[in-house]
Amino acid sequence: MAGFTKFVSTVALAALVATPALAEKASQLSSINGSLGRDAESALQSRGFAHISTHKSDSGFINSYWWKSQSKDCVTVELYDGRVMTINDATPGDCGHSGGSGNAAAAVGIVAGAAILGALLSHKSHHHENDQHLADAQAEQQYERGYTDGLHNASYHNYDRSDAYSNGYTAGVDERNAKLSHHSGRGGYRSYAQIDDLKGARAAGGMSELERRGFRQADNFATGNTRYSIQWQPQSRQCVQVTIADGKFYDVRDIGQHPKCH
Repeated sequence: MAGFTKFVSTVALAALVATPALAEKASQLSSINGSLGRDAESALQSRGFAHISTHKSDSGFINSYWWKSQSKDCVTVELYDGRVMTINDATPGDCGHSGGSGNAAAAVGIVAGAAILGALLSHKSHHHENDQHLADAQAEQQYERGYTDGLHNASYHNYDRSDAYSNGYTAGVDERNAKLSHHSGRGGYRSYAQIDDLKGARAAGGMSELERRGFRQADNFATGNTRYSIQWQPQSRQCVQVTIADGKFYDVRDIGQHPKCH
């Protein structure tokens, strides 16, 4: 009898261990939509999610990937201007894990599993236009090759004449530009004054900020209702053109040189 009791207890324990954890999909996290990024981070952590990676786009969107090991759920949180816009389900591969179901399993398949898994660990779901990895294993590999080439500034080499490679290359270039958005594009040892953040600023405030950053006006002219100001920064040797319309900085760009920039 004692042996039977022990057997029943063991089976019950095994059943308990084998019971899968309650999955928590993106649809169950909709309450986080619209919240500030820091609040969303706390909410996800309180539900057992761990941050995996964050990716910026050159259009200003930020995608972060979160993994819940207990239920093997991966979700991607899209932010814009500091607030959560959407929360979507992602593949385990997007969070650096194998297994799972849905698009990941369809893309990986039985034969090409290892090769595609390596691809999924590099580019993410949001790099695709429909936020889903390609179901065709070969196309997904071509996309990954294009993405890797574009991300690392390699020459465009679409020897398969594949749309998947082309789309992947574009996604890789976009990711590279977003990651290097802080860089002036210049080299050497000279300091550099940031100007990109002044686009859209009110004219009076923008001019004051340029002066605070060491710029002085070198030239000024108008065409119709649009005014142009040429600004010179002697220390960094930046020659900047400001386009002003409707009382705001419509455009701010480094033009390299101008007869009065000296």
